Amino acid sequence: MGKGAHVGRFIALTGVASLALAACSGGGGSDSGGTGGEDGGDVTLEFSQWWEPELPDGAFRELMDQFESENPGITVDLLSGPYASTKEQVVAGAAAGTMSDVVGLDGAWVSDFADQGAITDLSAVMSEAGYDESQLASQVKVDDRTYMIPVVNFVYPMFTNDDLLAGAGVTAPPTTRSEFADAAAKTTSENTYGWILPLSLEAPNGIQNDVMSWVWASGGSMLDGGQPALTDNEDVTSATDFIQGLWDDGVIAPGSFTMKEQDKVEEFSNGRVGMMIDSLAHVNLIRESNPDLNFSISAIPAEDGYTGERGIPYASWGIGIAENSEHKEEAFKLVEFLMSEDVNSELSSIANAFPGNTASVPDFVEEDELFGTAFEIYQSGFPANEFTGLPVAEQLMRDFGEEFQKALDGQQSMQDALAAAQTKWEEEF
Repeated sequence: MGKGAHVGRFIALTGVASLALAACSGGGGSDSGGTGGEDGGDVTLEFSQWWEPELPDGAFRELMDQFESENPGITVDLLSGPYASTKEQVVAGAAAGTMSDVVGLDGAWVSDFADQGAITDLSAVMSEAGYDESQLASQVKVDDRTYMIPVVNFVYPMFTNDDLLAGAGVTAPPTTRSEFADAAAKTTSENTYGWILPLSLEAPNGIQNDVMSWVWASGGSMLDGGQPALTDNEDVTSATDFIQGLWDDGVIAPGSFTMKEQDKVEEFSNGRVGMMIDSLAHVNLIRESNPDLNFSISAIPAEDGYTGERGIPYASWGIGIAENSEHKEEAFKLVEFLMSEDVNSELSSIANAFPGNTASVPDFVEEDELFGTAFEIYQSGFPANEFTGLPVAEQLMRDFGEEFQKALDGQQSMQDALAAAQTKWEEEF
């Protein structure tokens, strides 16, 4: 596959490109059909998400308090936890019909939940409410019906521990794969490692964020015509062989096979890792956990000699409404609130993300040099996440991860791993 030939496929969320312009356990039942306080009873909305822990202390609760003051009779009960545990809770709730009224969603979950009938068709809800969809920068759809609205969007650049790199003689963040491999080797010592790679099969999003990101960063694709293309694909082969080489050189932090995203952030925050690929959502956590850590962000290194646009991995804090919720009308009021221009501007600012409302503008672009850099990276490339909206996207990541682990561990060749993953993916598609 030629580089740059698949750019169109990377825009997985409808209208996501407009972000660049904009951003310079409820009980099962039926719709209550009323607004809290107007039908003779107050309503409590359960809102399950992983966002609150990733924001400054108290910031998200303050927004919920504002919503409650503007909507008398509606109370929001935040069910907050790390991404991995929130995912487990949401998956269990979807299966049991006990999902929270409002739920934070990852785009990779949407197809499965929609097929299960666990989340509500938001197209119908928006139509009934007379909601103006044109203000939404993007929507995630299944069979042309919206099931998730991205509230804010995060790019996944490379984070570097600048003091660790400088101490090893690396004067600037690497921009190519060969520079990255050299920096990883130089920063690996008895107590530190050059790179960290979470490959937990329980939470397999490391395949999306930390493995396939190398493919997208060089303009490549894991698909061909919307179908799996893992074998006979130079883009995928070169990226996975590159990671295999880093593994064999011993520059990747140990424990990858059971490591989750939060483990990666903790290791980097503690100064034990020179480089990682991670979400801008975690900048606050890193700064709070280690105020003395001198770190920066840059674009994910591209294949040597590549001069085209770089794919920028991204993920969203998406929002949906449970089909089992008895308070869908009230739940959508909360969605409307979070997507309103002023609130979405505030949320994207405190989250250091790009807004989901086309009219919203975060203040961090000019106020924080680090995020100004992130915006420049975003503008210079294109949003890339081919897993968003794919059927059983989580399982696709897990299938790939199982075979990828075997290759790294020497149980099979990387070529055989890609062939085995291709077979699994074709069965899932």
